[in-house]
Amino acid sequence: MFSYDARALSGELSAIIESFVSNDAWQWLQEKTGDISSSETGSALNVAFAAIPRKLGKNHLSLSESTIANIQQIRPGFRMAHWPIDRLCRVWVLIHVPAASKINYLARIQNLFLAAEMNELVALYSALPVLAYPEAWKAQCAEGIRSNIGDVLEAIMCNNPYPSEQLDEAAWNQLVLKAIFTEKPLHSIIGLDDRANLELANTLSDFAHERWAAHRAVPPMLWRCVGPFINEKTIGDMERMVLSVDSTEREAAALACSASQFPAAVELLARNKQLNTLVKSGDITWESIAKKTELV
Repeated sequence: MFSYDARALSGELSAIIESFVSNDAWQWLQEKTGDISSSETGSALNVAFAAIPRKLGKNHLSLSESTIANIQQIRPGFRMAHWPIDRLCRVWVLIHVPAASKINYLARIQNLFLAAEMNELVALYSALPVLAYPEAWKAQCAEGIRSNIGDVLEAIMCNNPYPSEQLDEAAWNQLVLKAIFTEKPLHSIIGLDDRANLELANTLSDFAHERWAAHRAVPPMLWRCVGPFINEKTIGDMERMVLSVDSTEREAAALACSASQFPAAVELLARNKQLNTLVKSGDITWESIAKKTELV
């Protein structure tokens, strides 16, 4: 039912929480979690979930490298280094919801989604990678992508492994497009390179052409998803970018071409010797472009 060792992760997270909150707050959380674990109804969960910020506070976490590494070993891709403590406590509580009955489990957590305010939604979407029955939350994740709440979108898109692991291609492509439209940092999307696909590349090229026609800038990081799929349709985009007066656009074109086996793209990069040298030496990377163009 879980895709990872839930007990081991719970132990790691409980150690973090205990070291970060008062004894009284930790005792309260343990008591409420015990009630949730032994209950067949959702009332204890609903009450505790709503009360956590008031009881535990909202201070932000500061985790050691060893703690982060331990969590990554247990649940690869699960990142919560800069969360507020109330979000972590809510996620920890969700790990303790009894999951033996799939029907009851899904209903209890789905009810939280239906009644949640913004910060509760952020915690719920942040918890997607650690919920039981991971395949059951695909539709909920896709629904979240349609949200217009910035914090909710960031919880889904940034440093969250669930979308790349579970979403189908259409929903994944919608996530990337929404991230661009809402100016979320693309470099924080886990699986961005692994889930790149031809349909997305062509759509992003169309988007770029619309922006150019309106005399608007195109985010250079967009071309990261296009590079491996450069073809007759998109090689013209690369040729335009290489001639740009903007050095970042030229660098993005070079990186995109370096990821392509399309002959014209290979030749274009080879013809621009300075850019080719910078790519091969590692002096320009998508990370360096992100630092120049996005909030890191």
